[in-house]
Amino acid sequence: MTFTEQLHLGYQNRKFDIDKRKTEDFIDRLFRFIFLLEYQRCSEIELIEQRLSSFKAEFTEILATVKTGNEEAESDIFFEKFAEIYRSLENDAQYIFENDPAAQSVEEVMFSYPGFFAIAVYRLSHELFKNKIPLIPRIWTEYAHSKTGIDIHPGAEIGENFFIDHGTGIVIGETTVIGKKVKIYQGVTLGALSVTKDLQDQKRHPTIEDHVVIYANATILGGETVIGENSLIGGNVWITESVAPNSVVFHKGQVTVKNKFPANEPINFII
Repeated sequence: MTFTEQLHLGYQNRKFDIDKRKTEDFIDRLFRFIFLLEYQRCSEIELIEQRLSSFKAEFTEILATVKTGNEEAESDIFFEKFAEIYRSLENDAQYIFENDPAAQSVEEVMFSYPGFFAIAVYRLSHELFKNKIPLIPRIWTEYAHSKTGIDIHPGAEIGENFFIDHGTGIVIGETTVIGKKVKIYQGVTLGALSVTKDLQDQKRHPTIEDHVVIYANATILGGETVIGENSLIGGNVWITESVAPNSVVFHKGQVTVKNKFPANEPINFII
């Protein structure tokens, strides 16, 4: 088989006739519109309603590429839940503002924070994932991943008032469960102990209870691992077992300081 024939066969056999770029562009434009990032103001209620209707019609067309026969009903369900998802995202933005001393306003969070963008795309994608819409949720969250460096699987369950700071390198796996008012910093991995296909339908990722703070580069693995409420997880720790509520977990490293000029009086001490 020639390479041309291989490509032809691939196009003949692919499951979905979806336009990936159009699907990514849709979520990007929708985010910019609903969080007021567009340069021109929508000053009239009628204009806003027209724009939302246009987004709904476009979304119905995208759905038709993966869910033939009931795409209009699925689109109706998604947009009926839209106000509830939006309120949740407003709470996320407010919580980020209240907990980040560098944030000057909620508007700044919505306009510029990559963590907020990743959370927003996740929450919209999660609604589709719950309704068993194929492919689109992963395209959306991987688009956010490519823009922010934050990888949140649409199947994860994340509670209200979620805080991501900096965010680059965060990984939140498919069966992760995160409670309310949880804060996560850059480089955190909420992952699986092992990655094999036979674990597909099992809980592979940890549970993080309410009011937990997880600092940079911490790794928490395993479907049976539970981080109890009000716990603080320090940076660079590796956790594969459950942690009781109200715990402080930290990695005690050793830093050696010495004089770089051997001829001088030696300085050698440990921090």
